[in-house]
Amino acid sequence: MAERPHLAVVGAGPAGLAAALAAAARGVRVTLLDAAEQAGGQFYRRPAAALGARRPQALHHQWRVWERLRDGLDRQLSTGQVRHLPDHHVWCVDRTDRRDRTDGTDGTDQPVGTGVNRGGAPGGVFAVHALRGPLQEEGVTVRADAVLLATGGYERVLPFPGWTLPGVVTAGGAQAMLKGGLVLPGRTVVVAGTGPLLLPVACGLAAAGARVAALVESAGPKALPRHARALAAQPGKLAEGALYAGKLLRHGVRPLTRHTVVEAHGTDRLTAVTVAALDRDGGLVPGSARRIPCDALAVGHGMLPHTDLAETLGCALSGTDVRVDDEQRTDVPGVWAAGEATGIGGAALALAEGHIAGRSVAARLHGTLPDPRRWAGAARARGQLREFSAALDALYAPPAGWADRITDGTVVCRCEEVTAGQVRTSVDVLGAGDPRTVKLLTRAGMGWCQGRMCGPAVAGLSGCPATPGRRPFARPVPLGVLARLPEDEPG
Repeated sequence: MAERPHLAVVGAGPAGLAAALAAAARGVRVTLLDAAEQAGGQFYRRPAAALGARRPQALHHQWRVWERLRDGLDRQLSTGQVRHLPDHHVWCVDRTDRRDRTDGTDGTDQPVGTGVNRGGAPGGVFAVHALRGPLQEEGVTVRADAVLLATGGYERVLPFPGWTLPGVVTAGGAQAMLKGGLVLPGRTVVVAGTGPLLLPVACGLAAAGARVAALVESAGPKALPRHARALAAQPGKLAEGALYAGKLLRHGVRPLTRHTVVEAHGTDRLTAVTVAALDRDGGLVPGSARRIPCDALAVGHGMLPHTDLAETLGCALSGTDVRVDDEQRTDVPGVWAAGEATGIGGAALALAEGHIAGRSVAARLHGTLPDPRRWAGAARARGQLREFSAALDALYAPPAGWADRITDGTVVCRCEEVTAGQVRTSVDVLGAGDPRTVKLLTRAGMGWCQGRMCGPAVAGLSGCPATPGRRPFARPVPLGVLARLPEDEPG
């Protein structure tokens, strides 16, 4: 087994699982590293066994797909072809010449790789560095011939007055609370923002017993005809959306389209939100503001790809996405990427990309050229779903003028408590012309999240185009872990 080529997959969501299963079925040893305690990612997130959920499938609409992935993973785990390392938080991936080292995950003396340059990584193998456990104080290194990045995405957060009040959560956060903890963010909830995620979040909360006081969507139906062809090519997706809309109507929830949240109110916690209608240019319609009492607000404005590890490896980006070819290969030899990291597109697209990537990895690690005919069906699905996702991106763009509505006193960077006024001053008075200079002048983005949360808001407020962060580490690392690394490793 140790002589077989070894692939490290970072992320056990739909893309990572599909890639791991496809590669393992073709004779590649796979180590699957994931920060969560259970495989599945955000889309297939499930309650912990200790919660005793009787019908976890009620929280999902693609449970059978998950069952196939779960059963396939269990089979590969039983044979030892795949090793799953949950609760492993990867903070860096780099290339190394050291092939005579153990993989460092289980204390055994198993060699990694056979000395063959299978992955196209000149001069050595890859070292995947992770922190293990809930406290993330123990360092682990996995060495492999190739790496597949299935790191997923994170929510775009756009601030507004009152967004830091307790009771205000992201739409994905509310969904995670419900799926993973069987917990509601509140009893009376407003779901707001833009994007297809709002519908399943509102439906899930209503079905679980929350009163959804309003579904506030900044996009409007008038934009649909411009994207009719791409949307009509995915009738299953349209039927899914119609199903959610019907469920909301049965719960008495009528969406407020072309509306946005203007302010959240409360002292110690959220008590109400003010929403208003948007005109054609994204401005507020005079006299349209209304106040909605609630104790929770789930707000989201789409997602952005996680690219920290890809950027550290030097992978090229296309806008905010990791750039890949038809085989899901990045421009760094030996590194593949799939799923939301290559562009936000949902679980079905992630599964198709992961399957293609796993097959490509297997062929190339075995020293053969991949045959694209073997994944022709997945490639067709990928193309159609990418076109569909591009239409959704255009349809559900954040409303124009959102940055102008943020008051100077609104906190933008929660970690460093930087206000919108300070960001504007750094540009208008101090002459900052890019996000890095804004960061140096205001400390926005220097906190625990390293700008992942406030980055889009700072860029929007400053009028500066967002640029890749090029962080050396994808998450904070204890100094003790860095001190124990060999001298030829990062740090």
